[in-house]
Amino acid sequence: MTKDNFLFTLLGLLLGAIIGFFVTNSINQNGTGPCSGPITSQPAANSAADSMAAVQNAIEKARQAPNDVKAQMAAADLFSRIQRFDQAIDLLKKANEIEPDNVDVMVKLGNTSFDAGKYADAERWYAAALMKDPDELNVRTDKGLTYIFGDKPDVDRAIKEFKRVLDADPNHSQALQNLTVAYTRKSDAAGAEATLAKLEKADPNNSALAKLREEVGKLK
Repeated sequence: MTKDNFLFTLLGLLLGAIIGFFVTNSINQNGTGPCSGPITSQPAANSAADSMAAVQNAIEKARQAPNDVKAQMAAADLFSRIQRFDQAIDLLKKANEIEPDNVDVMVKLGNTSFDAGKYADAERWYAAALMKDPDELNVRTDKGLTYIFGDKPDVDRAIKEFKRVLDADPNHSQALQNLTVAYTRKSDAAGAEATLAKLEKADPNNSALAKLREEVGKLK
């Protein structure tokens, strides 16, 4: 299958999936069935139509520019939004073939693989991105998470990555949050409590604080 045919096939699947998504969504919003009465929610219908127009525009751009990385990434984003991660990954891999040194594509591949539960793949793409830009702290934080969620968790390796982020930015909220989780996974009460205290100071409105306090409390 040629690259163009590959893209057309994927984008055709995307259009069908998106149409199904919006039809279902519109039905759920407006209500159908024997007792639902007349459909009166015109704003929801307009919203679905506007969204479909945006989808079709993105698909057309991708079809017209099969070597345009941004167009393929935009189509991949649409697949991700409807949780068709494998198709999104396929498009992003094609984008990576077009621009092998594009860090944004590598990070997108890492994020999408992570969302798909493919943690080993996510780790490899994050590692590739960090080879190009080792100072990407958010990417390194996400890389650390792959060691916690993988089939064979390696909490010590995750902790090493989070600490490396915190060496560069001691107030990095996500790294502090994830490091607290990693310490709880190790049943390291002292480490978890100390890291949680730093997170409370650095990001007092962090939505995960209550749950983290509960988990750390269980270690005492």
